[in-house]
Amino acid sequence: MCHTVAELDSAVAQCRACPRLVAWREKVATEKRAAFRAETYWGRPVPGFGPPDARLLIVGLAPAAHGGNRTGRMFTGDRSGDVLFAALHAVGLASRPTSVRIDDGLQLTGVRLTAPVHCAPPDNKPTPEERDRCAHWLRTELDLLTPTVRAIVVLGAFGWQALLPVLAAAGWTIPRPRPKFGHGAHVTLSPSDGSREPLQLFGCYHVSQQNTFTGRLTPAMLEAVLTDAAIAAGLSVSAPR
Repeated sequence: MCHTVAELDSAVAQCRACPRLVAWREKVATEKRAAFRAETYWGRPVPGFGPPDARLLIVGLAPAAHGGNRTGRMFTGDRSGDVLFAALHAVGLASRPTSVRIDDGLQLTGVRLTAPVHCAPPDNKPTPEERDRCAHWLRTELDLLTPTVRAIVVLGAFGWQALLPVLAAAGWTIPRPRPKFGHGAHVTLSPSDGSREPLQLFGCYHVSQQNTFTGRLTPAMLEAVLTDAAIAAGLSVSAPR
C-alpha cells in the first residue's frame, strides 16, 4: 500500500510483474543505442514525474526505449518529450523547454506526467495483458492525486482506452456510450458518490514522431489543449510564445 506519491514512485521503479517487458527494457539498457553508448541506462519501470499536489495529470502511453528507459524520467531524452516540454514551457507549466536528463533541474508547475504502462515495450506496443497488469499503479496514482487533480489530458487512443476503466474503478461515472477518443475531445466526469469535484477529461493526439513530423499534431494544437486543460484545472497559464 502506497500512502504518498513518493512511495508510489519508489514502488513502481521496483516492479517486475511483466516478464516480456522486464526482458526487453533490460536488453535495451545493456545493448544501448550507439549515440548513448557511454551512458548508464535506467532500465527499470519509469515512475510518474511532477508534484504530488498536481492539478493537471497528463497520461501518455509508455516510456520510450531510448528515452525514459534510458533517463529514468517520463518523456525525457526523446523527440516526443522535446515536443511536449516545449509546449508545457510555452504555456507556463514547465520551467524550461527541454528535458534531457533526470537531474537537469526541470520543474513542472501543477502538472504531473504518467502512463498506463511504466516499462518500455517492444515496438512501443504493450499487450492488453501488460496494460491491465500495470493498471493498479495508475489507479493508485489517481487516488493519491484525488485531493488536487481537476483535469486530465490523455495523449493518444491507447491511453484513453486504458484510462477509462481505471477512472470507473476509481469512482468516476463514465457516460454511456463511452466517450470516444479524438483530438480536442472534452468530457466532464462526475464522481459516482458526489463526494468530489468533477474531473475534466481532454483528448490530444500523442506527441509521437509519426504525428508531429507529419503535421497531424502541431505545437499550436498541443498548446491549445494544454491551455484549455490547465484553465479547467485552475492553473495559471501564459500566452504561448
